[in-house]
Amino acid sequence: MDQQLLETLRVISLPTKTNFRGISIREVALFKGPHGWGEFSPFLEYGDAEAAQWLASAVEAATTPPPQLFRTSVAVNGTIPALNDPAQLKRVVDSFPGVKSFKVKVGNDPAEDLARVNTIRELKPQAKIRIDINGLWSVQQAEEFLNSVGEIEYVEQPCATIEELRELKSKTSVKIVGDEILRKAVDPFDLDLTGAVDYLMLKVQPLGGIKRAHALAEHHKLPVVVSSALESAIGINYGLTLAASFPELKFDCGLGTGSLLVHDVATLPIVDGRIQLTEFEPVLDGLDVSAERFDWWKNRIMRTAELLK
Repeated sequence: MDQQLLETLRVISLPTKTNFRGISIREVALFKGPHGWGEFSPFLEYGDAEAAQWLASAVEAATTPPPQLFRTSVAVNGTIPALNDPAQLKRVVDSFPGVKSFKVKVGNDPAEDLARVNTIRELKPQAKIRIDINGLWSVQQAEEFLNSVGEIEYVEQPCATIEELRELKSKTSVKIVGDEILRKAVDPFDLDLTGAVDYLMLKVQPLGGIKRAHALAEHHKLPVVVSSALESAIGINYGLTLAASFPELKFDCGLGTGSLLVHDVATLPIVDGRIQLTEFEPVLDGLDVSAERFDWWKNRIMRTAELLK
């Protein structure tokens, strides 16, 4: 890890509007290089080996010129946490103005999951629905839910393993997106995804940056969806850059998750379902974590950096 980069380190704390994947406070580490800010924000429970790709992405963002871009704005989906209160769901839906698709978190309780999906359908009858399971289902659970949920655009990571995904794909016509199967693999280039997934979910930090994400897409030769990992505007902006660097982009991207934060380091508004790519200087004052948390993140970065050598 370049010492000059480390000297610019800021670690900030961003509260979320609702509990999202068990998180109500999102801590992110930021540093500034010759080409702007990079974000390092693997979730707290991730080990150093998994976090290494996140750090590679942050270093790339701060030190590498941006790639060629093919668009100036990116269409995004709304992201619906595992909520069931209709008023809460309406507030979340309303925070995504003009979006034409919604990704709904499901996987814990089939009845509640179906109710959540149907509430979104009632609120936005013209919108496409996607569901995200984070690999929680067995093949049987997935098949039963997909048979009952009605028309959806795709299902994201319904089961944990390639073998389960392949079995499920033989039993359903619903398109399957691979997320964790790719980003949590020891070597995502060494996977045979044939007959297991239809599309790849690309998240710029977990996959090690823009260059590596492109290499993975080219290697697996599958259409891609670009999404975020509940990042600050700095991480989202790098995800937008990844999305804009693909000549063809068939799907709305999961890059509107800034709407789930109470505060952010910059405003990236969703206008008519799209986010513009912009240059900005983040506002970090008042967001810094305690000295103890800063040291925790700095030590984590230094340990993780050793794995990138």
